Amino acid sequence: MESIFNNSFATLVVYVGIISIYLVVIPLILFYWMNNRWNVMGKFERLMVYGLVFLFFPGLILFSPFLNLRLRGDSKG
Repeated sequence: MESIFNNSFATLVVYVGIISIYLVVIPLILFYWMNNRWNVMGKFERLMVYGLVFLFFPGLILFSPFLNLRLRGDSKG
């Protein structure tokens, strides 16, 4: 069992997993949350979202060129 913990491959897998969660998974969930709740969230929820944006800023920067959070507007005309 101790050879598993001393294995550099296992350490690399754990690092890749943590980095992918930090840079990919949580920022995509945060973008989805902000896109759906931006106009209806309360002040404490907005404060929490601002804190999460500050915490996961590198991942949000990676996806910002590909995602559009602008208002849709009305579908008339």
